[in-house]
Amino acid sequence: MKSIFDTLSHDISEMTTKRYSTSFSLGISFLSKDLHNAIYGIYGFVRFADEIVDSFHGFDKDKLLTDFKKQTFEAIGEKISLNPILNSFQWAVNEYKIPIELIDTFLKSMEMDLDQIDFDQKEYEKYILGSAEVVGLMCLKVFVRGDDKEYLRLKPSAMKLGSAFQKINFLRDLSADYKDLDRTYFPGVDMKAFNQTVKKQIEADIELDFKAGYEGIKQLPKNSRFGVYMAYKYYYKLFQKIKSTQPHRILKERVRIRNTKKYRLFLTSIVRHNLNIL
Repeated sequence: MKSIFDTLSHDISEMTTKRYSTSFSLGISFLSKDLHNAIYGIYGFVRFADEIVDSFHGFDKDKLLTDFKKQTFEAIGEKISLNPILNSFQWAVNEYKIPIELIDTFLKSMEMDLDQIDFDQKEYEKYILGSAEVVGLMCLKVFVRGDDKEYLRLKPSAMKLGSAFQKINFLRDLSADYKDLDRTYFPGVDMKAFNQTVKKQIEADIELDFKAGYEGIKQLPKNSRFGVYMAYKYYYKLFQKIKSTQPHRILKERVRIRNTKKYRLFLTSIVRHNLNIL
């Protein structure tokens, strides 16, 4: 029965999410249970594409990504794939009417990672749109259960929140991107001259995105609001830690939030949510 394969596909997407991201998995656990499979499906898809361009050194990344893209659109059109990650993702796309252009824009940003090293402002904005903002919009489609009116109303805030998360990832991973992948995302930034002034300019931009994204969180449906709020709280805590870290350390090591602090943060957030003081 196909239902058995579909269940297996959802399980593999969930396993992928939990293996790669403790914080994201915890955030999903606070969403309404009937939304879990779709969000796991989106994460699994995004993670696999990202792995191709960031981790599969020594392999033909161009071919792998081209094949993955072809299989993705075939899976969506045929409503099945023997790749469990893509089978889970196509179900989410078809079930919640996720626009195909979001998926195409995301994959184009992954293609930019294959040969892009330094970004100018236009390329930077294009990459943020594809790698983060549209992923937030895919999730928003699930959160509003495919409701186009609500999707359009909350779309700007969802894009800003996705943008904030991605820019924090860029700062957190600055050392690995620069040293291991010879890649720089922030436009006009010379890594050899990365200092407190440059860092504060980037942080001010992120702060604006956070504020806009937070306003959208408060307007989300109740069954998804808390899970997204948890992700927001985690990333804001990470952002605060990055802000207190000196530039030379950012260039040498990856800033992290220990699991014990994550769980403490989540417990505090539960109390605030239950008291309706987000």
